[in-house]
Amino acid sequence: MLNLGDTEVGGFGVAMPDDLLLVRDFVTVKQDATLASISFDDTSVADFFESQVAAGRKPEQFARIWLHTHPGDSAQPSGTDEGTFDRVFGRCQWAVMFILASSGKTYARLRFNVGPGGGIQVPVEMELSRVFGPSDHEAWAREYAANVRSVGWPHRGTPMGAQLAA
Repeated sequence: MLNLGDTEVGGFGVAMPDDLLLVRDFVTVKQDATLASISFDDTSVADFFESQVAAGRKPEQFARIWLHTHPGDSAQPSGTDEGTFDRVFGRCQWAVMFILASSGKTYARLRFNVGPGGGIQVPVEMELSRVFGPSDHEAWAREYAANVRSVGWPHRGTPMGAQLAA
């Protein structure tokens, strides 16, 4: 998804039930994207959540890891990223913000919102060069074309996921 366009791309990490930080899939939803922001379609998010529950997954497997790209060199979170993470995931017991920059740099922070709360930057391991079972570049290109709409700059819509906090 990172190299299919010149905007940010966002989605959700689907984790293994026995290792909630091991992401086995990256799923996009319909979104308007710019160089610096993403705005998810409410209905598309609801449909994704419904499909995950129907598949027998718990919210901590599909709704706690926010993955997105930065089209530039930096993987550091922007002010928009921080605001979105606070607003959308601030009520979850825990959540992860993950960023992959076009340079290959990564950033990941695990935040706990229970007890005294807190957060920690966590190391990232990715395998991008090896083909694996679900590797289907044509399907990824179709998913990108179906879900990511470049809306130019500046984006005047609601930043990603404002509706998820409700």
